[in-house]
Amino acid sequence: MLAVSGGKRQGGKAGKRQGGKRQRGRERDMAAAARDYAGLGWPCSPGAHPSAVGDRACSCDRIGCPDPAAHPVAATWAMQASVDPEVLNRWWSERPDANIILPTGRVFDVFDVPAAAGVMALARIAREGLPVGPVAAMGDDRYLFFVATRGAPVDEDEWWSCHLDCFPETVTETPGMRWHCRDSYVVAPPSVLPYGREVTWVRPPDGSPLPDPLRLLEVLSDSCEAV
Repeated sequence: MLAVSGGKRQGGKAGKRQGGKRQRGRERDMAAAARDYAGLGWPCSPGAHPSAVGDRACSCDRIGCPDPAAHPVAATWAMQASVDPEVLNRWWSERPDANIILPTGRVFDVFDVPAAAGVMALARIAREGLPVGPVAAMGDDRYLFFVATRGAPVDEDEWWSCHLDCFPETVTETPGMRWHCRDSYVVAPPSVLPYGREVTWVRPPDGSPLPDPLRLLEVLSDSCEAV
């Protein structure tokens, strides 16, 4: 389990040695996870992380960050995202505390729902024998269902972008289901969030084909309405 950065520091040389070990361990964990995603063909880019400075929740310089530790470091994240192991190793060597950002609408889309709705949906999916792909949890707040991407359909009326009603950083203002597709992103395990929360896999990816989003849409919509 990864510890949120910014915890109490121990003084003296012992504290420095332990801090160095934690930093190297964090770098290895995050870099290894990013390489694993790259092996699946999933591009990654570095994300913000919980702040170790004062009472700020996010490492970015934005006062009152609306989505602390759950957004990209760079405004150019969409162009920057890479599957090159050398690039990933360099990024996490330079930023060992950085979370992992996965762009959506390329290899996969993501349904982002309240955690209670996600638990309910998984139970129904199991009962009905429906296909389901990777599922991640953002602490106790949200569940992320990874599905096949719809990319950029010829008929844009058939494409429901997250940008039609919210941006990723405003999801707390619109707590129902979000469909992250083109021009959006999600935070991936083993990223850490403020206040001791973590992004973890409920169902980790195994390289299997991702499910059709429309087959899960009804189940997730019903679950969101029920909670």
